[in-house]
Amino acid sequence: MKDSTPLEIDEALQKAQIAFQTYKNTSGAQKAILLRMIASEIENLGNVLITTAMEESNLPEGRLVGERGRTVGQLRLFADLLSEGSWVEASIDTAIPDRTPAPKPDIRKMLFPLGNIVVFGASNFPLAFSTAGGDTASALASGCTVIVKAHPAHPETSTLVAGAIWKALEKCNLPKEIFAHLYGRSADVGKNLVLHPLTNAVAFTGSFLGGKALFDLANQRKKPIPVFAEMGSINPVLLLPEALKNRAESIATQFAGSITLGAGQFCTKPGILIGIESPDLDVFTNYLAQNISAIKPATMLYDGIAHNYDYQRLITLAQTGVRLEAESATIAEKDQAMPTIASVAAQDFLKNSTLHEEVFGAFALIIRCKNKQEMQEIVQDLEGQLTATIIAEPDELLANRDLVEDLKAIVGRIVFNSVPTGVEVCYSMHHGGIFPATTDSRFTSVGASAIKRFARPICLQGFPEQMLPPELQSTNPLNIWRLVNGKWNNDKV
Repeated sequence: MKDSTPLEIDEALQKAQIAFQTYKNTSGAQKAILLRMIASEIENLGNVLITTAMEESNLPEGRLVGERGRTVGQLRLFADLLSEGSWVEASIDTAIPDRTPAPKPDIRKMLFPLGNIVVFGASNFPLAFSTAGGDTASALASGCTVIVKAHPAHPETSTLVAGAIWKALEKCNLPKEIFAHLYGRSADVGKNLVLHPLTNAVAFTGSFLGGKALFDLANQRKKPIPVFAEMGSINPVLLLPEALKNRAESIATQFAGSITLGAGQFCTKPGILIGIESPDLDVFTNYLAQNISAIKPATMLYDGIAHNYDYQRLITLAQTGVRLEAESATIAEKDQAMPTIASVAAQDFLKNSTLHEEVFGAFALIIRCKNKQEMQEIVQDLEGQLTATIIAEPDELLANRDLVEDLKAIVGRIVFNSVPTGVEVCYSMHHGGIFPATTDSRFTSVGASAIKRFARPICLQGFPEQMLPPELQSTNPLNIWRLVNGKWNNDKV
């Protein structure tokens, strides 16, 4: 696919801006119909979509079938959210004209869409985080228009999904220009999209270098715009002593699977495992090493990501104090990730910022602490993360509230006695974290709350009833829950 030219980018955004004037006033019910129609059209692509994605991504059929299910499930989740309606956070304070010493005006507020959203497709999820993935679904749900830059690792897959979106728009009698689809390997394409004056926000899932570059560009504009970038994480795991004493083998088996799932190409892959030196930690390490040795290397998404994994793995293993514990007994072939476990003392980790960097692939580092104080030092020294996990017995968790509080300061999701891989798409999920995991820890890129990235509050004071959007009208025609004079209700004012 040829890179989109500056002229093509400008044309797409000019047309999107015109379409936005219509789409922003489309009812929640109509937008819900659109999202459900997109989901159906993706399903109608059938096995062609799966086989195309398999060829482009090296991912197995089962994984992609599951990812397609997640993609259409996300679309339908946002459709349900729109049908219910309260996500706009409608708030009404009615006038009190005879209040003293000054009258109170009629004030009403709700969330309105931002405008044109540029979405960068992700490499590791060619369906669920790409063309019709969570960013696109949530932006369309908010009432925004979307301009997708297809990821160069799977352009044909992206093109098929784009066609499904356009077909859905046509069936819903909505302007085709609500959605645009562009290509580009060159960094100039992304730069032109971010700097275009009609771009109102950006969504990105990928590397720190890529996300930070887009963030910096957006803040160099005459009118800066938000960039919602999810940029990776090493996702620390705290292994508390009693849990290791009681179930070291089962924990090791569980995490061997999580570390190597999908060749380790998940943003929530556990990258560091932090434990206190003891015979039980040695037992855990030995079991984990046995598991890793038995796991065969898997082909990564594309050659560039495989090359980067090999480079980062070797760089990490070469650092002072790092010891190789195990790697797969099967020799890795071209573009395959060699499953690897290494270990390092806590003090060596604390002295070396290189060990804090994500190794994107089937690699994890065990950090051996002398005591709980060193474990806390590690946690407090870490940069922002998407997730953290605590493996502990229930009483241990209660006795280590301070560790939980330390983790709250740096992560968006804390997992107890499970693995962080697998991000449930639901109302309560928060997939975000303190920088550098994301550029704005207040927002999630997964789950129903993702819609709020692409909306902003507008207050309407003293407006006549006929000029108010339905969500703010006194008759409450949509029967949604609203905050009226400080109390939640779904009755008329």
